[in-house]
Amino acid sequence: MRNDKLIPGLVLVLIGAAFLLNNFGYIHFHWINILHLWPLFLVMAGINLVFAHNRTAWATILKISVLIGGFALILFGDFGTRFNFWPGRHFTYMNDNNDNNDNNDDNMDDSDSTGTPGTKWSGKTAFSEPYKAGVKYARLNISGGGTTYVLNDITTHLFEANTRDNRNKYDLTQRQDDSTSVIDFHMHDHHGFNFDSGRSEASMRLNPNPIWDIDVETGATQLNFDLSKFKVKALKLHGGAASFNVKMGQPQLMTDVDISTGVSSVEVSIPQNAACSIQTDSGLSSNNFDGFNKSADNNFETPGYSAAKNKMHIHISGGLSDFKVRRY
Repeated sequence: MRNDKLIPGLVLVLIGAAFLLNNFGYIHFHWINILHLWPLFLVMAGINLVFAHNRTAWATILKISVLIGGFALILFGDFGTRFNFWPGRHFTYMNDNNDNNDNNDDNMDDSDSTGTPGTKWSGKTAFSEPYKAGVKYARLNISGGGTTYVLNDITTHLFEANTRDNRNKYDLTQRQDDSTSVIDFHMHDHHGFNFDSGRSEASMRLNPNPIWDIDVETGATQLNFDLSKFKVKALKLHGGAASFNVKMGQPQLMTDVDISTGVSSVEVSIPQNAACSIQTDSGLSSNNFDGFNKSADNNFETPGYSAAKNKMHIHISGGLSDFKVRRY
């Protein structure tokens, strides 16, 4: 390839890769960074022009390094809600939800009887679903990537969440599935260019009385769950480029944990005296199962697993990931 075509070709490759990774949820691109960091394009173009006729190896390395570094800063930089487009001129980005204004941010009218509006303030939203006495089984469905999920505390409600974002991305609905109370907590789908300037985070709390099924479908996500205070019958974690850190409590008669990831870091903590088996289908992943004995190919068990009354079964699958199961 001619040297003068290398940089334009690399620019197209990087732009295409950024769009693909963002569309599939592997990265969360702050599009507003383009307005904040637009001088980088002048720097990249200037370097390319200055060394346009210099075909030495060091000049090529310099041009590629500046290009990749500039794109990395634009893709992954997080500069809060204040942005400068021109020296001395700045603006603060607050919200891209055109359906709401200042008068109805605090008073939402949801015609869907299953929807639960949240209380909003300064880019934050509080959600809650009341607990009804007698609810024995509950299921929590979580979907959406590009955020941080935290669950580590109890509530007298059935479900509570505090979110931090600038686009009202989250939505909470409640429904009944036979004897199970179902909570759906997910992000709105935003199409086109979403000017998201702030880091997104959802901190959740559950009622400890029901037996819970928890299902998380996400892309690029950081997840920190302390479930040791809850009765969990099933936990499903499906993600792409994710970081999952989960602490389980004592198992029910049979607690199933299913984890499927792409390129991720996964750590699961279980009680020291819990009977647990692990089945892996993890490709090129690294596995570290402290305190487990290998029972068959890709299968591991804690001592005395077969004779235990209450058990936990963990199924792990993934591409190039780091899996750890430890006992506390």
